[in-house]
Amino acid sequence: MGLGGVALAWMLQQDRLLGAPPAKPTDIVFQDLRQRTPASAPRAKAMISLFMHGGPSHMDLLDPKPELTKRSGEEYRGSIDYSFTNRASKKLFGSPWKFRKQGECGTEVSELLPHLSGVIDDVCVIRSMHTGNNGHEPNIRYFQGGIPGQPGRPTLGSWMVYGLGSETQELPAYVALSDPGGLPVEGTGNWSSGFLPPLFQGTVLRAQEPRIVNLDPPPHLKGDLQRQNLALLDQLNRRHLTLHPHEADLEARIANYELAARMQSAAKEALDLSQETTATHKLYGLDQEHTREYGSRCLIARRLVERGVRFVQLFLHFQPWDHHSMLRTDLPRMCRATDQPSAALVADLKARGLLDSTVVHWGGEIGRLPVCEGNLDENAGRDHNGQGFSIWLAGGGFRGGMTFGQTDEFGHRAVENIVTPNDYQATLLHQFGIDHQKLVYHHAGRDHSLTDGRAARVLSELI
Repeated sequence: MGLGGVALAWMLQQDRLLGAPPAKPTDIVFQDLRQRTPASAPRAKAMISLFMHGGPSHMDLLDPKPELTKRSGEEYRGSIDYSFTNRASKKLFGSPWKFRKQGECGTEVSELLPHLSGVIDDVCVIRSMHTGNNGHEPNIRYFQGGIPGQPGRPTLGSWMVYGLGSETQELPAYVALSDPGGLPVEGTGNWSSGFLPPLFQGTVLRAQEPRIVNLDPPPHLKGDLQRQNLALLDQLNRRHLTLHPHEADLEARIANYELAARMQSAAKEALDLSQETTATHKLYGLDQEHTREYGSRCLIARRLVERGVRFVQLFLHFQPWDHHSMLRTDLPRMCRATDQPSAALVADLKARGLLDSTVVHWGGEIGRLPVCEGNLDENAGRDHNGQGFSIWLAGGGFRGGMTFGQTDEFGHRAVENIVTPNDYQATLLHQFGIDHQKLVYHHAGRDHSLTDGRAARVLSELI
């Protein structure tokens, strides 16, 4: 660090022997969705995320707490951060539902999830998720974008298709399956590409038929006339692009026109559930009113990854797992709508040999508190809890038939093998052959990544 070091550096520079740091990129690293080879051998090549907005109650579904049940109605002596202090209570609220050991692995699962119990040997339950924040929006951004509370960042799906591209050029690489009731909390931010080029944002499919509008040209434009029109449009777009190089929005728009033309036959076939057998329809619950809608979307998700789509995420209207009251009636209703389709997805992927290469994720952004919100009666609910909650993963090289981590005896705080959303993200990317610290995009003067320099570890215990 002295004068001699300066002299040495000068002499090495004169002889062109001084190693220079790589130049910072000034252009987009990846400008298309062609398939790319990851740095290390991947275990997974596609992902389906079943995002449960609102925060499912882990102590009623996946994390049994006999001590909580035993002491239900007693005063909780620990400290609690409430979101709704006007309805706050410190009375412990034991789960009204029974847990039983399921499968060969013996994982305990609530009676509210009978179909998940049937595939539990293929499922890894993480019981020690921790965000440290009780709000919906900050934690959704944490799970989707890598930093709690910071809006406008690229989501997990965008990072994945940015780094890996797509196996198909006839369907979108990243698909968001929306709910017929409307947008989830955080709206379109759930599938935004943020500061990544818009080419990598999620493509939304409508919740009802037709899931893609205007897919077919009008009869008088079909055939050669349409091909001529598209060729002229492409020529004009390319000429315009040469006058405005490196305009990401324009590049994405041109790519979307080209994709739309290729989708005319591919998308129609991929979304045609009539091709599936009666047994498959029954497996997903398409024969029942309460499971038909969510089951149809789970089946579409399987058909999409089967055809090379990289990332599919299913969303729910608003935040239907947010049970501040009426837990005894509303929680079973949500389980009836989603349990069978979610488990069917795991079973169907496995039967088709796709589970080994496809990650299935189920979970929300927070959990619930062990105390009741309001009075401990038939209308009781649970307030938000980001200190400890559960999610599950299946396929894509994750170990099935296991649980990981623990919350305390009441299910309030994660106390063993604590997992943050950044740990979850680092581990997911690892399964796709990506180092979460090395997949970067240069923006606003520096390199950004999904975890963005935050403490994160690959959970090797789950692999």
